[in-house]
Amino acid sequence: MQNHPLPFHERKGNLHNLRDHFKSKMKTLVTGTTGFLGSAIARELILSGRTVKVLVRQGSDLRNLSGLDVEVVHGDLRDPDSLARALDKCDTLYHAAAYYSLWSRDRKMVYDINVTGTRNILDAARQADLQRIVYTSTVGCIGLTGNGTPGDETTPFNEATLCNDYKRSKWEAEQVALEFAQNGLPVVIVNPSAPVGPRDIKPTPTGKVIQDFLNGNMPAYLDTGLNLIDVRDCARGHLLAEERGKVGERYILGNRNMSLKEILDTLSKITGIPAPKVQMPYWVAYTAGWVCDAVSNVITHKPPAVPLGGVKMAKYHMYFDASKAVRELGLPQNPVKQALSDAVHWMREHGLAR
Repeated sequence: MQNHPLPFHERKGNLHNLRDHFKSKMKTLVTGTTGFLGSAIARELILSGRTVKVLVRQGSDLRNLSGLDVEVVHGDLRDPDSLARALDKCDTLYHAAAYYSLWSRDRKMVYDINVTGTRNILDAARQADLQRIVYTSTVGCIGLTGNGTPGDETTPFNEATLCNDYKRSKWEAEQVALEFAQNGLPVVIVNPSAPVGPRDIKPTPTGKVIQDFLNGNMPAYLDTGLNLIDVRDCARGHLLAEERGKVGERYILGNRNMSLKEILDTLSKITGIPAPKVQMPYWVAYTAGWVCDAVSNVITHKPPAVPLGGVKMAKYHMYFDASKAVRELGLPQNPVKQALSDAVHWMREHGLAR
């Protein structure tokens, strides 16, 4: 399980057990494929021999789908008719799409896409009589222990940790998925931690940490922590959840718990760039986030340089135990350092970092 991930073109056949398992000529629909994790899921499905359809909105950036043998269908999670059309001739759905932002000028849209959109597509899946659905939630919906030890799928959840619209909307969406599962829809829920690796095109908040480090925009760090996983392992975990997961259950797709300082020190070893040595007090970061959010909301109407929602999340050490997914699904645990190195190389190669 500790082998380095092979390049995309060399990994054909690695999921031969899934190829043998799925003989249907029906298609698999994947949402969210223009993004980081969704595009990785599409790649893993293609490697396993599946016929893949991808749901994208008109005018979307399709760079992460470049060169992939997929059928592109246009639709919107807020348009139920388009979802019914997208699921035509499909027997499986991977719902990985979400409005992922720590600040939004239109807060209502966050809930319309993440919550109502999830209900819309699961209702369409029910009407299409799909055989299997994998819903991509987040570890933000997993409870925290409060004492620094990793949380797992059984850790009691505290709604006080829902510190921004993204986290609250994803928590509400997970409740929708659980509701459908309880009513007979074959939904398996996965809770990814913080994927890292190539093709973080936007980038995600975790990818932004890497980008800021590379570009010299991180003079200090906060006392916080994350659970990281190679995005390719996380994508494979989705396929394994389809094959081996139990309906209505949740599986944390994570790997290594690392403090932010440890992440930056690792990036320093990879790149030779000195890691910041100053730890910023939380109140300083909170004040900066409050000011930046206020300026964005009232004046610029553009994303804040320091989103308050992100600062609030950083108050907690987001440490998790993925042993259930490793044990029951066979979730790979390839080295996170290699995934960070791959992310650095990809960002530099594509002009996101120097």
